[in-house]
Amino acid sequence: MRILFVIDKVEYKYFEFNNLVTNFWLIKEYAQNNDVYISIINRLSLKGDKAFALCNKVLAAGDDIIYDKTFVNLEIDSFELVFFRPDPPVDNNYINGTYIFDFVKKPFVVNNPESIRNFNEKIHALKFKEYMPETIVSSSLDEIEEFLRRQGEIILKPLDKCFGAGVMYLKHGDLNTRSIINMMTSNETSFTMVQKYISSGIYGDKRVLTLGNQVLDYCIVKHATADDFKFNNHSDAYITKGSLTEEEKTNFSRVAQELNNSGIYMAGLDVIDGKIIEINVTSPCYFIKEINAFFGISLEKQICNYFLENSCYKVKNVV
Repeated sequence: MRILFVIDKVEYKYFEFNNLVTNFWLIKEYAQNNDVYISIINRLSLKGDKAFALCNKVLAAGDDIIYDKTFVNLEIDSFELVFFRPDPPVDNNYINGTYIFDFVKKPFVVNNPESIRNFNEKIHALKFKEYMPETIVSSSLDEIEEFLRRQGEIILKPLDKCFGAGVMYLKHGDLNTRSIINMMTSNETSFTMVQKYISSGIYGDKRVLTLGNQVLDYCIVKHATADDFKFNNHSDAYITKGSLTEEEKTNFSRVAQELNNSGIYMAGLDVIDGKIIEINVTSPCYFIKEINAFFGISLEKQICNYFLENSCYKVKNVV
């Protein structure tokens, strides 16, 4: 099978020996028996109504992967399976990259770029508000201050970043309150997600993984570093083995089913005390290295086989 990965430009730069990255594991698994290529958003193009990717072929090299430095320009419809996984920020260039895929018809694309475009990882988590802490999205100083007065402690999040970038903690009575709110909202011109602070977050948050309609049985807990209130360092020192309660499995299965039906086949739910704080859909990290070590499995094989089966079904039924 011919498979294309549209990855992040930073991952492309540090492509080899990068086993902290989900794409590394999936590409390595697929490259053993398939023709795998990589590209990045700014190497996508349209020629008339045909979508192309300037890409490099991936080569398996023992336990590692490398890529041929020769570029080839291939029509995206010549692939059977495509992974669209650039990292946020979801800026204009990212959005324009999803528009390129509006002209792609044949491959099975994970996740569907139109679905990613229509699903903000912060805002649209509120489709499942019954599983979330109390949350508002606003650019109003007065509304956010009132929410802070009611909650006592809050978390403020920009809507277009990842890996905790720009996330702030604020306690009622802080002398910097107005400065922080104005900074987060660019003086009331930009929307910000504001959530009730969950105190048990000091013990970490779970990364719950969905694959199609299912919630996977494996999860990890991400812990804050000594100098922050949140996880911001992807290293073994801050990641431990996690587990799901039966209530979490039941609740989050509904989330998985709705996401899958909308074209979000892979997602990562960040969860504290049974509450979803956001839903990662652009390039969710599956922590494959850590989960394999904790649970004694090969998670990449499960994921890759799932999409091989589903892409074959989809391609077979394309008119």
